[in-house]
Amino acid sequence: MSKLKIRKNDEVLIITGKHKGQKGRVLEINKDRVKVDKINIVKKHLKPSQVNPDGGITEFESFIHISNVKLVTKADKKSIFKKSEPKKEESKKPTTEKGDK
Repeated sequence: MSKLKIRKNDEVLIITGKHKGQKGRVLEINKDRVKVDKINIVKKHLKPSQVNPDGGITEFESFIHISNVKLVTKADKKSIFKKSEPKKEESKKPTTEKGDK
């Protein structure tokens, strides 16, 4: 496994998925996954126990794959992530040519 360029407390940009275009700070790294602040929030239903007598629903950040994030450098902080638009091509109408038969 190669050395990872993303470290704890780095600012990253989400490049794919539900949170595409959002920025956040790396909270934790686990092998090839990262946990980003306020990104990929999941809910967990907890059963009442001695530690948590009320039970209930808790929200917390979940890990996302490291290939879905991009390190934000000082030069990138001003740039805004934009979706690329497909090129407008000429209409592709079928053309017929008379050939010798």
